[in-house]
Amino acid sequence: METLQLFPPGARVDEQGQLWLGGCLASSLAQEFGTPLYVFDETTLRDRCQAYQQTLAQHYPATGQVAYAGKAYLNLALAQLFDQEGLSLDVVSGGELYVARQASFPAERIHFHGNNKSAAELAAALDENVGRIVVDNFHELNLLERLADQRQIRAPIWLRLSPNIDAHTHAYRKTGLLDSKFGFPLETGDAERALVRATASPHLDLAGLHAHIGSQILDVEPFIKAVTVLLNFAAAMKVSHDFELREFSPGGGWGVPYHEADAPAPVNRYVQAVSQAVVEGCRRHGLALPTLVIEPGRSIVAPAGVALYRVGARKEIPGVRIYVSVDGGMADNIRPALYGARYTALAANKAHQPAEETVTVAGRFCESGDVLIRDIALPRLSAGDLLAVPGVGAYCLPMASNYNLAPRPAVVLVKEGQASLIQRRETFEDLTARDLPLPA
Repeated sequence: METLQLFPPGARVDEQGQLWLGGCLASSLAQEFGTPLYVFDETTLRDRCQAYQQTLAQHYPATGQVAYAGKAYLNLALAQLFDQEGLSLDVVSGGELYVARQASFPAERIHFHGNNKSAAELAAALDENVGRIVVDNFHELNLLERLADQRQIRAPIWLRLSPNIDAHTHAYRKTGLLDSKFGFPLETGDAERALVRATASPHLDLAGLHAHIGSQILDVEPFIKAVTVLLNFAAAMKVSHDFELREFSPGGGWGVPYHEADAPAPVNRYVQAVSQAVVEGCRRHGLALPTLVIEPGRSIVAPAGVALYRVGARKEIPGVRIYVSVDGGMADNIRPALYGARYTALAANKAHQPAEETVTVAGRFCESGDVLIRDIALPRLSAGDLLAVPGVGAYCLPMASNYNLAPRPAVVLVKEGQASLIQRRETFEDLTARDLPLPA
């Protein structure tokens, strides 16, 4: 895969070696908005949303729904964009729910996930009339039943199950194993006990079942196995407890290529495999087709995002390594340090020049592990050059911090030569906005 193919479609390098994103010159974006700068391509975001919806409609013969996983990255503008595209929205905290509602995202299309929702968060979800609350454990089941009883309502819920499926991804991204903090395990009997409890409650409406086995998965087989296990459970519960599966979500987790060595990961491969597995499983068990809800996050936003960094210091250690430091790093993208994630980059202001040295791109933060890219061949970089890193649309800004008291980056949305600021850069004043002076 060529490096430019990892950038949003439409990205190009002109004859002067200048990178363009969404019809905007990358160096001009950096000049206007400063660096580090996160740039999202609006056309790519909308195209990815539509690809999921169209592919699901093509391969699943009953009702289907695409729910964007907000944890991948969410702000007001993106919530509004996903609403315009007709997606539903997964949130996992009171904060994400707040952002969604501030963006006027329809509450009935919001699904509230999370393994340790507080009573206040569950109350807010009920008061906002969110579409589905995904119950993760007996503690939440008890809380939610009590809160619904107080309001004299029936709360629409799914149960999150743990199918004990190995997703073949980084250990930190596996979420469907028996040894996991997420979901009611099938193997211990907790899943059945939770289902019996929920269906018997006058204050809970068990609409469906849910699972999520992990993230950045590039093989369809774990998804097929998860669907099979969950539909086996649903069929058994129909026989034992007359349970009708109306809605079914095998979660999300489809991956994307980040590096030239990675293979393409077309959306249709994942959607077709999951859809066919549901159809075949329901046919095998004599179940009516439920509403199928898939939950992409990374695979929608990651390919749309590009980080622009300004090069600063060089450190050459003869016979060992050349370090090129940039003005961002682990505070805005923790993934290389946390997961060993691999990225690539282009010299955005000299992309036409041949690679003449192998360097390690380091961040500016006070950790030896603050390395964005290790051993990448690039043109010779000097202070003031601009480095563009693709594939940063997911799980970078959501996990960003103020480490070393660095303000978090600005975010712009680009389309057809227009750039719109959708999240301003933090200021030094923001860094002390929550602080109070020492008591007298």
